[in-house]
Amino acid sequence: MFCKTTDNLNIYFEVQGNENAKETLVFLNGLSQSTVSWILTTPQFKNDYRIVLIDFIFQGQSDKVGESRNFDTHARDVISVLDFLKIDKVIIIGLSYGSLVAQNVAVKHGNRISKLILMSTFAHKTPYYEAIELSWWRALEFGGYGLMLDIMLPNVLGEAYFKNPLIPIELMKQARQEANEDKNALFKLMQATKERPDYRFELKKITNQTLVIQGEKDTLFPVHMAQEVVDSITNSKLVVIPFAGHTLNLEAIPQMVKAMKGFISTF
Repeated sequence: MFCKTTDNLNIYFEVQGNENAKETLVFLNGLSQSTVSWILTTPQFKNDYRIVLIDFIFQGQSDKVGESRNFDTHARDVISVLDFLKIDKVIIIGLSYGSLVAQNVAVKHGNRISKLILMSTFAHKTPYYEAIELSWWRALEFGGYGLMLDIMLPNVLGEAYFKNPLIPIELMKQARQEANEDKNALFKLMQATKERPDYRFELKKITNQTLVIQGEKDTLFPVHMAQEVVDSITNSKLVVIPFAGHTLNLEAIPQMVKAMKGFISTF
């Protein structure tokens, strides 16, 4: 389904699960992911929760036109979907890029959130991360998404995944390339991260109960970066998944789901 953003663009979303459930889970994608990326996660929640999946503008089936958006605008787009569906409060679950949008939703629209789950997240950049970010940007610029993906994979998948992949690497690369043919859309998504200031002080405004889940072997956003997020949000806790890398909705689904369900069910 589609609805309009405040600037009249078409944003794509799906509603799944139990539409009569008291709680709604909203899943927000990583950088080059789409709603499809949660296909192995959502079955674990469909009986007990209403589920909303969203492609950001420049992602998946949403519009890929217009100027680049900052994370406040992405957050406003999420609220546009909730308003369209007439949903007051939700549990927001964001992974990587989606976790940054989730942070901004919590800061700017905290009254619309009952709980917040941030996975593979960070709030400030380190020189090491900036070097990775530059390598991705240059790869996309000169070699398109195919080269960018080759460079990305060692940062976004842990060593354990390469040894025993749930989805074969070549098959995954093919699917990702088919879904990210528009490199200009990716540039516009990446611009938001490139220009994002240190957000640790802003996180202090979050009052929602928050769970941060990080992979022990995440080299893109190491655990110490997630700890900075936890240190900045008063009512938060950190769960570290052993041996997992960055892409938790592919690498560590059972452990991720267990942590999420335990957090959601507590009051």
